[in-house]
Amino acid sequence: MFWEKKLTQWVQDVRDQANLPARLVLWDGQQHDFGIFAAPQVTLHVRSATALPYLLEPSLDNLGEAYIKGKIDIEGKLSDIINIGYSLAKSTVTNASKLARVRRYFQHSKASDRKAIQYHYDVSNEFYELWLDRNMLYSCAYFENGDEDLDTAQLKKIDHILTKIHLQPGQRLLDIGCGWGALVIRAAQKFGAKCVGVTLSQNQFDLATRRVKEAGLEGQVEIRLQDYRDVDGTFDRITSVGMFEHVGRKNLPVYFGKIRDLLTDDGIAMNHGITSTDADSGETAYGAGEFIDRYVFPDGELPHIGLALESLQRGGLEAVDVESLRRHYARTLGCWAERFEANAGEAKQLVDDEKFRIWRVYLAGCAYAFENDDVSIYQIVCRKAGRSAQTLPWSRRYMYEKAL
Repeated sequence: MFWEKKLTQWVQDVRDQANLPARLVLWDGQQHDFGIFAAPQVTLHVRSATALPYLLEPSLDNLGEAYIKGKIDIEGKLSDIINIGYSLAKSTVTNASKLARVRRYFQHSKASDRKAIQYHYDVSNEFYELWLDRNMLYSCAYFENGDEDLDTAQLKKIDHILTKIHLQPGQRLLDIGCGWGALVIRAAQKFGAKCVGVTLSQNQFDLATRRVKEAGLEGQVEIRLQDYRDVDGTFDRITSVGMFEHVGRKNLPVYFGKIRDLLTDDGIAMNHGITSTDADSGETAYGAGEFIDRYVFPDGELPHIGLALESLQRGGLEAVDVESLRRHYARTLGCWAERFEANAGEAKQLVDDEKFRIWRVYLAGCAYAFENDDVSIYQIVCRKAGRSAQTLPWSRRYMYEKAL
């Protein structure tokens, strides 16, 4: 039959090009090995012939969709599964293919941004609690020495950020995309700042508000269910952690311009965000970007660090420090994936099977992507452009001195 011949040829092509330790088991019991000598580490179970079009064009988007829709099931260690998935995509999808690098632009209205944020973050607080740290920080941790556990590394991330921006007692801090409130609570408790945190997620707003109240910080910290574009006033310090990925590439100058408008003349801001490693700010390779946009982060767009810095300058800001945290995010995502696997049974009680499968492959796949330079992440410290050089520190030493 047509499909059998095509499938046999595809398996042979993969075996010749990649020689993968994986086995394909069809719905009728037929088996095909992708490796010549190695014993299979991963087994792909094909439930019906409807899965074959996904397999014969195995972009990460197609493989991911086949898995989350239950058209295929996969046995094996999760890290091995992700490695095999990338190897299949790389053996078939070329960099010239539209599946490898696609430039997409989205319309980012306030309404569409709110909808996208709520789709991702309002799964349930209990779901995120299963695999995040105790403070529920959903962004790259900071493993200062490399041997910290996740809880410690996430707290160090907050302190690293707040020390970087030289936060002082009594200063006003705005946190754009404040999540469940960990950064503003820490800024108030340890650094004595007066804080405003904004989020578009109802679940985050509710829990962050409760946490502020429980900490007795209602006089120092305000949580708002608000779009950053609607914030007024001025702030001595501004942080944005894991938020600018939702802004849209063409909107970045406006985003940075809004930060500039909200800063005092001597204010300092810090943007912490994921970036593309494609110099043209194209899609994450091998179809991963399409999968993430469709099932994980609707309307998300990743700029290259060069575009981020250019947009920052166009927005009237000067970058004064840039730090890559790619290794840190690979470790963070690895920790999340391990915790997710360890709590799989409870996760399945909180979300349906499709949502469970989406998050399972998303977390482990992103760990692979950061480990292998398919995506990156940077912290950019900035201030209003045009200020005297005399107001800049001589070195980065202050960033590593003990906080207050």
